[in-house]
Amino acid sequence: MISRTRTWWAGFQVKHPELSKFAMFLLLSNGVTLLQFVLMPAFRWGFETYTDLMNVSFQVLPVGEAVDGGQYYMFDYGQGALPEGGGGLAYFLAVQITILIAQVINFFAQRSITFKSNTSIWWAALWYTIAYIVITFIAAAAQGFYKAPIYELLITGWGWGATGETVADVATMIINAAISFWVFYPIFKLIFRQVPAESEAVSA
Repeated sequence: MISRTRTWWAGFQVKHPELSKFAMFLLLSNGVTLLQFVLMPAFRWGFETYTDLMNVSFQVLPVGEAVDGGQYYMFDYGQGALPEGGGGLAYFLAVQITILIAQVINFFAQRSITFKSNTSIWWAALWYTIAYIVITFIAAAAQGFYKAPIYELLITGWGWGATGETVADVATMIINAAISFWVFYPIFKLIFRQVPAESEAVSA
């Protein structure tokens, strides 16, 4: 069964190179997203249980006025528990550490398995890091619109309490993963290229 699957996949890659890359990219990205579902709540629980970071406000980079008339921050993690507060530094660290771990794994997996790149790993890592930083800022800015309403709805609005908080954690990670997914694929195609081996280039 495994041998047949490998044979079929090898033939599919030859006939549909771009589609097979996208399919593998999708598969690996979903795997990394599942990992984030586990890590993010675990990190939050650890920070909130063993530290006082939830009560440390992390609100930086003011970029305008919020819908309620207050200051809008690109990174808006006010002190206190959700939904009344913003989760504080504990929530910020839980999200960012989770995303960092996921993206490091994603970098090596996509480079080696999906795109089979043979270009400089350091050059690719540089551009990947730049893209990661840009996407982090974009995702953080977008989170200001949906994070609080999602937690408010699931915890208080629907009365789900702790269950609602866990579901809200998953929902926010899905949104973050979706943003990364659609932005990273074209970037990967640029930085994870395949160049002919020297002997092949000479023959050509």
